[in-house]
Amino acid sequence: MSTPRAVVIGYGFAGRCFHSYLIGITPGLTLHGIASRDAATRERIVRERGCRTYESFAQVLADPEVDLVVLATPNSTHAELAVQALRAGKHVVSDKVMCLTLAECDRMIAAARESGRLLSVFQNRRWDGDYLTLRQLIAAGALGDVRWIEMAWQGFGAWGGWRGEAVMGGGKLYDLGAHLIDQLCLLFPQAITSVYCRMHHDLPVTDTESQALVVIGFDGGGTAICDCSSLAAISKPRFHVFGTGGTFLKYGVDPQEANMIAGNIDAAVEDPQTYGRLHDGSSERIVPTLPGRWRSYYENIAEVLTNGAEPRVKLPEVRRAIAVLDAAFQSARTGQVVPMEIPAI
Repeated sequence: MSTPRAVVIGYGFAGRCFHSYLIGITPGLTLHGIASRDAATRERIVRERGCRTYESFAQVLADPEVDLVVLATPNSTHAELAVQALRAGKHVVSDKVMCLTLAECDRMIAAARESGRLLSVFQNRRWDGDYLTLRQLIAAGALGDVRWIEMAWQGFGAWGGWRGEAVMGGGKLYDLGAHLIDQLCLLFPQAITSVYCRMHHDLPVTDTESQALVVIGFDGGGTAICDCSSLAAISKPRFHVFGTGGTFLKYGVDPQEANMIAGNIDAAVEDPQTYGRLHDGSSERIVPTLPGRWRSYYENIAEVLTNGAEPRVKLPEVRRAIAVLDAAFQSARTGQVVPMEIPAI
């Protein structure tokens, strides 16, 4: 096929700084347009991106020139918009979180299979440098048999806008937690056997959670912990990994986002002061962080659509992560461990 033409739905933070930017620098994809209901925003889109604009989602679906629809909309809208786009014959990339429940996830996957179109989720943090570094350490056997992984993403204060509204799918667990749980479910590919979540709501300005700790059990006894907080003026390590051969500890976050917002993602270089540390029980060494590469996500999308390449983000993988999130909210409501039977990958 010719170069796939993509339209981004929404020009808020995700649509502006992530999707339209990355599509615009991806060989093999064309940023065909961006949809916004606001006239002033559409004028801004033309100035900043130089592409066509659409007033409505219906206009995008009716345009036969559109190959790929990218959902940079509030989390609660992803499932319905994705199903509509797939049924209209468009390929779909949904921003994370893919959707809010496992039932929504299964509906989206069914629509993709029925339409024969690509459905993918923007799990760009699979290409964070720190995550790639940890995967390399595990593959090299530097940690032995990994038994326990804790990941944290924390800050201080509530988010505003729709991200501060539970009905819209706001809150850190659906947002940053979606990345952490995706990474954890890849690092532990075994079947998922249980999920427990403890959640607080301590901030009167929002009805989203102020703190959420999710404990995931895997077949064979592995344990993964996702800790998201809006009460952390002092943050936990980003990674704390325990294996029979050593322990890995790392603070800090991948630098790509800040450089992308500044307009040059390729300038991202991690500060050596935030490199991770690996201790094997007798000695410790600093582990330089591998370069991250968020570009790889949309490069793969282009290869899938143009050459039939294998998707790097696969639907069984994202379904496992949504199953965990769904069970986490159920556990937080009931105070009980949720037994799971989610297959290995």
